[in-house]
Amino acid sequence: MNTAVNVNVVHESETQRQHARVKIPARLRYLNANRETVEVKVEDLSAGGLSFHAKQPLPVGEVMRGRLQFTVDNLGLSMDIEFQVRSHNAADGRTGVQFQNLEPRDIATLRHLITSHLSGELISIGDVLSTLQRDNFTKARKQKNDGGGLSPLGRLRAVTFSLGVFVVGVAAFAFIAKSVYGVYFVSHAEAGVVSVPTTQVTMPRDGTLQALVENGAEVVKGAPLASFSTSMLDLLKGHLDNEQLEPAKVEELFGKQMSGTLTSPCDCTVARQLVDDGQYAAKGAVIFQLIPRTSTPTIDARFSYRQFDDVKPGTRVNFQIAGDGEERTGRIVSSANLNSDDLSSDIRVQIKPDAPLPSQMVGLPASVNAKRGPSLDWLIDSAMAHGL
Repeated sequence: MNTAVNVNVVHESETQRQHARVKIPARLRYLNANRETVEVKVEDLSAGGLSFHAKQPLPVGEVMRGRLQFTVDNLGLSMDIEFQVRSHNAADGRTGVQFQNLEPRDIATLRHLITSHLSGELISIGDVLSTLQRDNFTKARKQKNDGGGLSPLGRLRAVTFSLGVFVVGVAAFAFIAKSVYGVYFVSHAEAGVVSVPTTQVTMPRDGTLQALVENGAEVVKGAPLASFSTSMLDLLKGHLDNEQLEPAKVEELFGKQMSGTLTSPCDCTVARQLVDDGQYAAKGAVIFQLIPRTSTPTIDARFSYRQFDDVKPGTRVNFQIAGDGEERTGRIVSSANLNSDDLSSDIRVQIKPDAPLPSQMVGLPASVNAKRGPSLDWLIDSAMAHGL
């Protein structure tokens, strides 16, 4: 068996023509080097070029312009072309040229003429016009490995833009999800305030006041809170007889002042001073509001009656106090109607915080909500319960 390799064998794909050549009656007109119009007969024609016999030699590699003419149904069909001289035989003048920068409609026309001629069909002007009206070309496929033709900076911008759109979409989805959760799974209080049981100190007599302590000061039981001065006439009012009510006596008593001191009834913290220093206060007017040191501030909140099942005693709630960025937790310890005579009134609840609140927060508004659906804590507890 002969196993020698024939090195002279050439694979068919290495020698086959790129375009089929046909002999179609056609003529080519072009300008020679002397700017003279030359008309020649086309010998071979393909979709990539043509050949003809030139009377004068043409320089190889030169790009020239011309007009290719056909006769179809006794009608002239011409197209302006641009071609490059690729070969020239000096013996017989045979010249081969290659088309350059053909328009899509010219390529479609050439392919139709060549295909019809090869199949033996008669070429009509109607078929040519129909070919020109069709879209005979498709868009080139995108290359996956060239980055879409973008530069590194362009790809970075595209990735950054896509990432920004993704972040905005995630933020919008989170906002919508949070809003829906707040509507369907959270009961919001209509109003809330930090409150604490207070002790009131009133004015014993009509007179003017001068405070001896400041707001927020801690005082013990019996400690002086303020001094007051009142007219002697006011002090003796109702105890004077007719002789002592003479104008001279009244004027004398009116000019005399008596001083006194207001003391603390408990170990308390001064929450508010309701009458400023030097102002006149009537008898029985509230001068100070004191907070017993043993009392703990709570949250008083008001819910609508529709949320009756969500604000029962023992329910866990979250609240946030104005001016405080921390979200706190607590438990409802009692609930009652604001007005026992009105069955349609709202529900007032008292909330005991899990952590003690500073006395400075007394009187500040609070936002209170009670969750009645699944939450993150609920998911964590469920996962831990299932051993996840």
